[in-house]
Amino acid sequence: MTTIAAACFLLPVLALLPARVQSGLRKELAAHPALVFAAPAILSAMFLAIAAAAGAFGAPLAALILVYTFVPSAAAYKIRAVPPPSAADFALVLWFWLPLEFSVGAAWIPRSEQALLHVAAYGAALTLALVIFLLFRGLEGMKYNLPRSARDGVNLMAGFAIAAPVLIAAGRAVGFLGPAHRAADPRPGRLAVEFAVILLATALPEELLFRSLIQNSLMQRMGPGWGALLLAGWIFGCAHLDNGPGPLPNWRYMIVAAIAGVIYGRVFQKSSSVFASAGLHALVNTIKHNFF
Repeated sequence: MTTIAAACFLLPVLALLPARVQSGLRKELAAHPALVFAAPAILSAMFLAIAAAAGAFGAPLAALILVYTFVPSAAAYKIRAVPPPSAADFALVLWFWLPLEFSVGAAWIPRSEQALLHVAAYGAALTLALVIFLLFRGLEGMKYNLPRSARDGVNLMAGFAIAAPVLIAAGRAVGFLGPAHRAADPRPGRLAVEFAVILLATALPEELLFRSLIQNSLMQRMGPGWGALLLAGWIFGCAHLDNGPGPLPNWRYMIVAAIAGVIYGRVFQKSSSVFASAGLHALVNTIKHNFF
């Protein structure tokens, strides 16, 4: 069921990759701005259908998802004439991010179904964020497209050449990483599948949030220098304070993630596509999960 839920939201996210699709939808939303409300209606219906199939449907949960999806859509509609990124756009990013970060509404969901509905909520949030920022608001610099240059692959591997020794040294120094060990199942095919799953389920959504939206918006407000890059990396690190493994707040994870965020952010800056930093992110996570 979790795989089906993920696929339901992953397909529209991937369908938005072609420039022709993005251009056509932008024109439709520009001509008919009220169409933006179709997105929260459809996404809320999808989420509630999954909740009902899992036996977790309830009035409080239905109200929560409707508020969660319609409020940012209404806010985006209201500020549609204001060029992004505005202060309201930063507030919208927080609106999408923080309820998921702190699992708002989990008390209304049976524990056995929380993982499933977290995936569904994550998918709805990611899809709606793309509709609002990429299509409706027209935020420049998101780089939500497939790589347009072989240089992206070079940037990914150069980033990994820097990230691997730096993150291993930092992780070992603060006690976040244990000693290196052989993977329990080192078959290349299995590792490749795990990489693909991490890329689509974790790395790409996080890179869209922290690089395409947060870092990109900071760069447009502060300039493309190191200030925005370091601030975005720090924010990425802080987002891992409530993540395991380890006691919370997990400052060890925060330090390592902040360093990683700066490296991912630099790869994002130098590349034509968010998939470059997402690929590096997925590669680092795959190696960490299997060899440390």
